[in-house]
Amino acid sequence: MEETTRTPPKKKAKQLAKYLRSERADHGYLKSVFRYLRIELEVEVPRTPKKLPYVPTEKEIERYYDVVWKAQNTQDMVMIKTLLYTGVRVSELVHIKRADVDFTRLQIRINQGKGGKDRLVPFPASFKETLALHAANGKQKGATYLFESSWKKKYTDRGVRKILQKYSDLAHMEQSISPHKLRHFLFTWLKKHGIDDALIQPYSGHSKRQSLEVYSKLAMTEAQEDYNQVIDDFPV
Repeated sequence: MEETTRTPPKKKAKQLAKYLRSERADHGYLKSVFRYLRIELEVEVPRTPKKLPYVPTEKEIERYYDVVWKAQNTQDMVMIKTLLYTGVRVSELVHIKRADVDFTRLQIRINQGKGGKDRLVPFPASFKETLALHAANGKQKGATYLFESSWKKKYTDRGVRKILQKYSDLAHMEQSISPHKLRHFLFTWLKKHGIDDALIQPYSGHSKRQSLEVYSKLAMTEAQEDYNQVIDDFPV
């Protein structure tokens, strides 16, 4: 098959510019033109297949938390359970203040989460007492944030990841447990237990354009009720 000699891209761009200059084209216009051009020339856009994220199994989470429990570091236990129960991102966890926790409604306010959005995340009633004691202990020490180091500074993303990695090593996990894997585990677990995506979304912080209309109609209380019905069966 005879190989086609192509015009260098820069030269071809100059040729096309002569036709398009009179259009006073902006970015949006050019984007649309070349989209239709791809259709006319039957050029397919190569798509990289998305890999499914690794989600720990219940047994792996139980084994992991057993090591956390045996270490008897109260702050680490509360921090990891907060990640497990709420599914917050590590960048959100480190910015939670004591005042953001509502022990009456069993909710934590996430201020300026991903995308600059505020939201509420639930935690189970069974965790209320432990979290309240931790927050009270922080108050006595003059802590502003829910999780602070011994130097009275809030944790960093890297600091939290190092803590989780430490327990992954102690538990000899084949796949290290990260904050995001705990997040994946929670939402996958809820999904398996019949919680609909539309109920998970209000407190997950996910925001898909095609789903916004459905999600906006869902009240936080509805999601909270379904969450409460299944969370007592959580493995940790």
